[in-house]
Amino acid sequence: MVTRRYDPDRRDRIIDAALAVIAEGGVAGTSHRRVADRAGVPLGSMTYHFTSMDELLREAFTRFATRLSERFAERLEAAADLDALAEAIVHLVHDDLAAGPDDLVLSLELYTLAARQPAFRQITHDWMRRSREVLERLVDARTAYELDALIEGLIIHISLDPLPRDRAVTRDAVRRILSP
Repeated sequence: MVTRRYDPDRRDRIIDAALAVIAEGGVAGTSHRRVADRAGVPLGSMTYHFTSMDELLREAFTRFATRLSERFAERLEAAADLDALAEAIVHLVHDDLAAGPDDLVLSLELYTLAARQPAFRQITHDWMRRSREVLERLVDARTAYELDALIEGLIIHISLDPLPRDRAVTRDAVRRILSP
Protein backbone atom coordinates (compact mmCIF):
# COMPACT_ATOMS: atom_id res chain seq x y z
CA MET A 1 0.00 0.00 0.00
CA VAL A 2 1.31 3.44 -0.97
CA THR A 3 0.76 6.19 1.56
CA ARG A 4 0.53 9.79 0.52
CA ARG A 5 2.76 12.26 2.18
CA TYR A 6 0.81 15.11 3.73
CA ASP A 7 2.33 18.30 2.34
CA PRO A 8 0.12 21.32 3.02
CA ASP A 9 2.77 23.78 1.77
CA ARG A 10 3.29 22.10 -1.59
CA ARG A 11 1.15 24.53 -3.59
CA ASP A 12 2.95 27.53 -2.06
CA ARG A 13 6.35 25.97 -2.78
CA ILE A 14 5.32 25.45 -6.39
CA ILE A 15 4.31 29.11 -6.73
CA ASP A 16 7.58 30.28 -5.17
CA ALA A 17 9.53 27.89 -7.38
CA ALA A 18 7.72 29.25 -10.45
CA LEU A 19 8.87 32.76 -9.56
CA ALA A 20 12.46 31.54 -9.19
CA VAL A 21 12.32 29.71 -12.52
CA ILE A 22 10.84 32.78 -14.25
CA ALA A 23 13.56 34.98 -12.76
CA GLU A 24 16.22 32.59 -14.09
CA GLY A 25 14.92 31.91 -17.59
CA GLY A 26 11.89 34.07 -18.25
CA VAL A 27 8.33 33.01 -18.88
CA ALA A 28 9.40 31.37 -22.15
CA GLY A 29 11.85 29.15 -20.27
CA THR A 30 9.34 28.10 -17.63
CA SER A 31 7.93 24.59 -17.81
CA HIS A 32 6.02 22.31 -15.47
CA ARG A 33 9.10 20.08 -15.24
CA ARG A 34 11.47 22.93 -14.31
CA VAL A 35 9.09 24.27 -11.68
CA ALA A 36 8.47 20.80 -10.21
CA ASP A 37 12.22 20.15 -10.04
CA ARG A 38 12.83 23.52 -8.35
CA ALA A 39 9.98 22.94 -5.87
CA GLY A 40 11.15 19.39 -5.14
CA VAL A 41 7.75 17.90 -5.97
CA PRO A 42 6.62 15.16 -8.35
CA LEU A 43 5.68 16.39 -11.82
CA GLY A 44 2.12 15.15 -11.25
CA SER A 45 1.73 17.73 -8.48
CA MET A 46 1.77 20.44 -11.10
CA THR A 47 -1.45 19.34 -12.76
CA TYR A 48 -3.01 18.42 -9.43
CA HIS A 49 -2.57 21.98 -8.10
CA PHE A 50 -2.82 23.97 -11.35
CA THR A 51 -5.02 23.26 -14.35
CA SER A 52 -2.61 24.97 -16.74
CA MET A 53 0.65 26.88 -17.00
CA ASP A 54 -1.40 30.07 -17.35
CA GLU A 55 -3.04 29.41 -13.99
CA LEU A 56 0.36 28.87 -12.37
CA LEU A 57 1.74 32.03 -13.98
CA ARG A 58 -1.28 34.05 -12.80
CA GLU A 59 -0.86 32.76 -9.26
CA ALA A 60 2.89 33.38 -9.27
CA PHE A 61 2.68 36.90 -10.70
CA THR A 62 -0.22 37.78 -8.41
CA ARG A 63 1.90 36.72 -5.42
CA PHE A 64 4.84 38.74 -6.74
CA ALA A 65 2.76 41.89 -7.39
CA THR A 66 1.10 41.60 -3.98
CA ARG A 67 4.49 41.28 -2.28
CA LEU A 68 5.81 44.40 -4.03
CA SER A 69 2.59 46.29 -3.28
CA GLU A 70 2.95 45.48 0.40
CA ARG A 71 6.57 46.69 0.40
CA PHE A 72 5.46 49.86 -1.40
CA ALA A 73 2.62 50.50 1.06
CA GLU A 74 4.79 49.81 4.10
CA ARG A 75 7.33 52.40 3.00
CA LEU A 76 4.86 55.09 1.95
CA GLU A 77 2.24 54.75 4.68
CA ALA A 78 4.75 56.06 7.21
CA ALA A 79 4.87 59.42 5.37
CA ALA A 80 2.91 62.08 7.23
CA ASP A 81 3.39 64.96 4.78
CA LEU A 82 4.65 65.72 1.28
CA ASP A 83 8.30 66.12 2.36
CA ALA A 84 8.21 62.74 4.06
CA LEU A 85 6.45 61.27 1.00
CA ALA A 86 9.21 62.56 -1.29
CA GLU A 87 11.90 61.03 0.91
CA ALA A 88 9.99 57.76 1.17
CA ILE A 89 9.72 57.58 -2.62
CA VAL A 90 13.46 58.23 -3.03
CA HIS A 91 14.20 55.44 -0.57
CA LEU A 92 11.68 53.17 -2.25
CA VAL A 93 13.15 53.71 -5.72
CA HIS A 94 16.82 53.45 -4.74
CA ASP A 95 16.71 50.90 -1.96
CA ASP A 96 13.48 48.92 -1.73
CA LEU A 97 12.11 48.19 -5.16
CA ALA A 98 15.35 48.14 -7.12
CA ALA A 99 17.09 46.10 -4.44
CA GLY A 100 17.29 42.78 -6.24
CA PRO A 101 17.72 41.77 -9.86
CA ASP A 102 15.00 39.12 -9.55
CA ASP A 103 12.36 41.76 -8.79
CA LEU A 104 13.32 43.74 -11.89
CA VAL A 105 13.31 40.65 -14.12
CA LEU A 106 9.99 39.48 -12.70
CA SER A 107 8.46 42.93 -13.18
CA LEU A 108 9.60 43.11 -16.79
CA GLU A 109 8.43 39.56 -17.47
CA LEU A 110 5.00 40.42 -16.03
CA TYR A 111 4.78 43.62 -18.09
CA THR A 112 5.69 41.69 -21.24
CA LEU A 113 3.20 38.93 -20.52
CA ALA A 114 0.46 41.48 -19.78
CA ALA A 115 1.27 43.33 -23.01
CA ARG A 116 0.94 40.12 -25.02
CA GLN A 117 -1.93 38.46 -23.18
CA PRO A 118 -4.79 40.65 -21.97
CA ALA A 119 -5.77 38.01 -19.37
CA PHE A 120 -2.68 39.02 -17.36
CA ARG A 121 -3.42 42.75 -17.47
CA GLN A 122 -5.68 42.50 -14.45
CA ILE A 123 -2.63 41.67 -12.32
CA THR A 124 -0.81 44.82 -13.45
CA HIS A 125 -4.00 46.87 -13.20
CA ASP A 126 -4.58 45.75 -9.59
CA TRP A 127 -0.93 46.39 -8.75
CA MET A 128 -1.06 49.96 -10.10
CA ARG A 129 -4.42 50.60 -8.41
CA ARG A 130 -3.02 49.54 -5.02
CA SER A 131 0.01 51.80 -5.51
CA ARG A 132 -2.14 54.79 -6.39
CA GLU A 133 -4.45 54.17 -3.42
CA VAL A 134 -1.48 54.38 -1.06
CA LEU A 135 -0.29 57.59 -2.72
CA GLU A 136 -3.78 59.10 -2.63
CA ARG A 137 -3.55 59.24 1.14
CA LEU A 138 -1.50 62.42 0.67
CA VAL A 139 -2.09 63.56 -2.92
CA ASP A 140 -4.93 63.83 -5.42
CA ALA A 141 -5.65 61.07 -7.96
CA ARG A 142 -3.84 62.76 -10.86
CA THR A 143 -0.69 63.35 -8.82
CA ALA A 144 -0.84 59.77 -7.56
CA TYR A 145 -0.98 58.56 -11.17
CA GLU A 146 1.99 60.73 -12.15
CA LEU A 147 4.04 59.63 -9.14
CA ASP A 148 3.26 55.97 -9.75
CA ALA A 149 4.38 56.24 -13.38
CA LEU A 150 7.53 58.11 -12.32
CA ILE A 151 8.38 55.47 -9.72
CA GLU A 152 7.96 52.64 -12.25
CA GLY A 153 10.08 54.44 -14.84
CA LEU A 154 12.80 55.40 -12.39
CA ILE A 155 13.11 51.87 -11.10
CA ILE A 156 13.60 50.54 -14.63
CA HIS A 157 16.09 53.26 -15.54
CA ILE A 158 18.08 53.00 -12.32
CA SER A 159 18.15 49.22 -12.48
CA LEU A 160 19.31 49.02 -16.09
CA ASP A 161 21.67 51.99 -16.24
CA PRO A 162 25.30 50.96 -15.79
CA LEU A 163 26.05 54.26 -14.04
CA PRO A 164 24.85 54.81 -10.48
CA ARG A 165 22.06 57.35 -10.31
CA ASP A 166 22.08 60.20 -7.83
CA ARG A 167 19.32 60.20 -5.25
CA ALA A 168 19.14 64.00 -5.61
CA VAL A 169 17.95 63.61 -9.21
CA THR A 170 15.16 61.29 -8.06
CA ARG A 171 14.27 63.66 -5.21
CA ASP A 172 14.10 66.59 -7.64
CA ALA A 173 11.84 64.68 -10.06
CA VAL A 174 9.47 63.71 -7.24
CA ARG A 175 9.36 67.27 -5.86
CA ARG A 176 8.54 68.62 -9.33
CA ILE A 177 5.43 66.48 -9.43
CA LEU A 178 4.53 67.37 -5.84
CA SER A 179 4.96 71.13 -6.37
CA PRO A 180 1.73 73.05 -6.90
